[in-house]
Amino acid sequence: MPSVPPLEDFFAPASVQPVAPDEDGFLRRWLILEPLAKPNRTNAVFTGTYVREALSPQTFPGRFGALPRDGEVVPGADPIRWHALDSRLWDVKLFNFAQALGKPKYGVIFWVVTVVNSPREMRNVRLAIGSNSASRWWVNDGLAVEAFDDRRMVMDDVLSDRITLKKGRNVIRGAVINGPGLSDFCARFVDEAGRPVRDLTLTVK
Repeated sequence: MPSVPPLEDFFAPASVQPVAPDEDGFLRRWLILEPLAKPNRTNAVFTGTYVREALSPQTFPGRFGALPRDGEVVPGADPIRWHALDSRLWDVKLFNFAQALGKPKYGVIFWVVTVVNSPREMRNVRLAIGSNSASRWWVNDGLAVEAFDDRRMVMDDVLSDRITLKKGRNVIRGAVINGPGLSDFCARFVDEAGRPVRDLTLTVK
């Protein structure tokens, strides 16, 4: 039986200092919640209606507007924990995160949160995401992007409408649902010309 790749192959603990997006603008620093069970034998069920019901502020484990803390535990029959991590890759490997921690990998929901600090107000930017499988994304508690159906992770697969990043802190939340198969995501902001926005910093506080 092959050995499970360790978490360190894909992630490092988030440092205290803010970090910039990578050279292509991808956001690599995230608070990631250990997976929530949502059994599905196929990704074909991930219609808009299903995904909107499964991934919503009402299904967020805790108060949606609050920022989780590294190590914070969500109580329940099977308590789960938030982890502050820097992804070593531009696409954040949720499957490997769960596998390395000995958590369920299939039929699950992953919640992720990061804080994007902008040096100025940035108008008309778009949040560009890719996810395996379906996902929903919020910027400052407003719904920004939705990706439905059985899909593979493709860079810039779905773009938000034009949005404004506030000067200072902007909280990004995402939820990714997966049935069988691998699970990962990528996210970055792009300007009106489609160029990555890189003069940002990321924190988890």
